[in-house]
Amino acid sequence: MADRARIAWRSDGPPGRPVVVFSNSLGSTWLLWDEVVERLAGRYRVIRYDQRGHGGSTAPGEAWSIATLGADVVSVLDQAGVARAHFCGISLGGLTGQWLARHAPERLDRLVLANTGAKIGEAAFWDARIATVRSEGMGAVVDGLLSRWFTERFRAANPKLIARYGAMLIGCDPVGYAACCAAVRDADFRDQLAMIAAPTLVIAGSEDVATPPELGRALAAGIPSAAMVTLPAAHLSCVEQAPAFADALVDFFSRT
Repeated sequence: MADRARIAWRSDGPPGRPVVVFSNSLGSTWLLWDEVVERLAGRYRVIRYDQRGHGGSTAPGEAWSIATLGADVVSVLDQAGVARAHFCGISLGGLTGQWLARHAPERLDRLVLANTGAKIGEAAFWDARIATVRSEGMGAVVDGLLSRWFTERFRAANPKLIARYGAMLIGCDPVGYAACCAAVRDADFRDQLAMIAAPTLVIAGSEDVATPPELGRALAAGIPSAAMVTLPAAHLSCVEQAPAFADALVDFFSRT
C-alpha cells in the first residue's frame, strides 16, 4: 500500500474455483467468518482479510476513509492474482463493498451486503464512540458492543463463543478502531445506490439494532438488481445464523 499499511489476508479452498472475498465488521477480524467458510469448503476459493487497524493488519496514521478501505481490497485481489470475485461484507465491510461496486466494478461478480446500510448512524454517535475509545480504550465499549452484536438468547446459550468475541474486541487496536469509526461516520452512499450494477444480495438481521432491517430494505430498494434475505439475528448474523447465512450465499452465487 502507498501509505505502508500491511493488510493481513489468507486464502482457502481449491485453486480454479470461483473466488469469494469476505470483509469483516468494525471491531472484528476474519475469524468471524469461520463457520460460514467451513460450509463453503470445496465450492469456492475463499479470501479473508482484516480491515486495517484490525487483527493482523496495521493502522498507519489516525484517519482514513471508506475509499482507503476499498483500495485495500483491490490491493489484496492484486496480491492474490484475482481479477474478479464475489464480495461479501458485513457492517463496515458492507460499506466497503458499496465503494467497490461504484469505484472498482470490474473487480466484482456478485455483491453481498450484510447488516449494513448506505449510511450508518449519525455523526454525534460516532464522535462519542471515538472519544470513548481514545480516552478509555476498547474495554470501555466491549459489553455494549457484544449486546448489539448478538441477541440475548444467543449470548446466554454460547458463553464461550461470546468470551472469544469479547477478547477479539479487547485485542483491537484502539487507534485503528477509532479511524474505522470515522470512516463509517463519513460514508454515505444513499445517492449512489442506483448506480450499483452488480447483482446484489442484502442480508439483514431481524433483531439488529446497530443496522436495523429498514436500512437493508432501503439498500434493496435502491440497488437495481438487489434481493433481500432477513435472518433471525442481531448484528453479526454470519455468526448467529451461520448455516442459514452460508446457504443464502451459495444460493445467490450459484444463480445464472
